[in-house]
Amino acid sequence: MASTRRLAVVLCIGLLMSSSGALWLHRSGSASAGPDDPSLLATESSTTTTAAAPVTTIAPPVTAAPPVIAAAPAPDRPVRVPSNPYVNEPLVQIGTIEIPKIGLTHPIFEGISLRTIDHGPSHWPGTAQPGEVGNAVFAGHRVTHTHPFRNIDQLAVGDQVVFTVNGVRFTYGVTGSEVVSPKELRIVNQTPTPTATIFGCHPPGSAKFRYVVHLSLQS
Repeated sequence: MASTRRLAVVLCIGLLMSSSGALWLHRSGSASAGPDDPSLLATESSTTTTAAAPVTTIAPPVTAAPPVIAAAPAPDRPVRVPSNPYVNEPLVQIGTIEIPKIGLTHPIFEGISLRTIDHGPSHWPGTAQPGEVGNAVFAGHRVTHTHPFRNIDQLAVGDQVVFTVNGVRFTYGVTGSEVVSPKELRIVNQTPTPTATIFGCHPPGSAKFRYVVHLSLQS
């Protein structure tokens, strides 16, 4: 629990230095998220801009056969949150997200740092990819930058969220939502069925809580 308290302190310091908080995540090997991890990293970043890294788009595989959705559980070891929210990592676009209810269509990226999340919703490394068995977790800003998740609190059960990865569309339906504390790492836990989780700071402009929307794969 010492590392959890240590991460909470780091988060608080980061929030005090930011005008509206910061949402951060980081890829860091195979270490799993758990009770000894830093607190849940979804804080709004400041409006200070950083040098944009070149975007790498993952092209669809060249194959005549349709892509295969993973049949085995995804890794159950989400990577840990970094102590440096702006740790350098490649900017890699993996697809797009669409949320018709709130009029959102936005690129999605792979990564856990603010360098990545400032560009758009980002996939937490070590969680399932869209369409796979497991929980695909995405964090996004609600106020700063393009604020893609600004209105996720308007989503209701049954609303759709569509991820397109490698040219394949995966449609999820909203199954529920909740407001949690920054230490609620359980929201990144993996599941035995294809699910997804999107989250951001709550209320908008504050990093006191996280607004979490739970999804289940429909098609």
